[in-house]
Amino acid sequence: MNDPAHSPGPSRDLPPALFPPGLPVLSEMRVHASGRAWLAELPDLVEKLRARWSLRLGAPFTGGSCSWVAPARLPDGTDAVFKVTWPHREAAGEAEGLRIWDGRGAVRLLAHDPGHYALLLERCKPGTELGTAGELGAEHRLRLGAEVLRELWSAPVPQDCGLERVADVCAEWADLLQERMERLRPGYDAGLVAHGARLLRELPGGARREVVVHGDFNPGNILAAGRRPWLAIDAKPMTGDPGYDPFPLLEQIDDPFATADPARTVAARLALLAGELGEDTGRLAAWAVARRVEAALWSAEHGDVPGGAGVLGEARLLAEVAGV
Repeated sequence: MNDPAHSPGPSRDLPPALFPPGLPVLSEMRVHASGRAWLAELPDLVEKLRARWSLRLGAPFTGGSCSWVAPARLPDGTDAVFKVTWPHREAAGEAEGLRIWDGRGAVRLLAHDPGHYALLLERCKPGTELGTAGELGAEHRLRLGAEVLRELWSAPVPQDCGLERVADVCAEWADLLQERMERLRPGYDAGLVAHGARLLRELPGGARREVVVHGDFNPGNILAAGRRPWLAIDAKPMTGDPGYDPFPLLEQIDDPFATADPARTVAARLALLAGELGEDTGRLAAWAVARRVEAALWSAEHGDVPGGAGVLGEARLLAEVAGV
């Protein structure tokens, strides 16, 4: 039986062609009140913006948990992507980041409705995710991802940039993970958690340069395109230390922790990325430790204490590899 409290609205408000019942964003957003409120307004919002931008829409893409995203065609025949996101902090800077990059390493922004977190974007074709291009091999894909990062980081940071700062966000995370450690008492290595918090506070201040970081640079957010071989999507941009960006690429290009010799694999790949990006291997490793510790406490907060313990084990291996 359907739970009315978890329904986004009457079925007549959800045209099946644009809002198929199995679309992940529909189920993901139903779990909290603000998501349900957003879903109730989403069909009208999609139609309003479709009419404003004179779009012909296709069936939505199935990926994503907090955005409704569909292929679109402009009146002049240009293929595009239409994206409407549940309003939240991490999504607030996406349009600004795309404006700053202006096509360097990322899809171009074609139009933007900031009040409704709606974007009209350049379409990537064929759109293959770097993470699924296994025939290219892990090391080659790491180099391809690094090339995209170099392009993103090449954009000058405007003086009046309205993006959040890596230093500010990581300082909040450091406080939060320590609060979670004290409140949840998950039995994790307190010394390693404290070390991760210290790294989150200290690493941003040691950066040699400031860039606009992507913020979620995993291989699922790097797509094969026509204008460039690969372009980034779904950014959560901030300004600050470029060393923040690379670890999700290394971690998710495959599972380096599941290889025969995880320490050797991780060390080799950190060195590869550092060389490709002109960054210090030790700093990339330290950022990896910090981000794994933060992820471990996030897992614990969301009810997966054993999973968080596994993530903390990865942080320990990274710390040993880096000697930090």
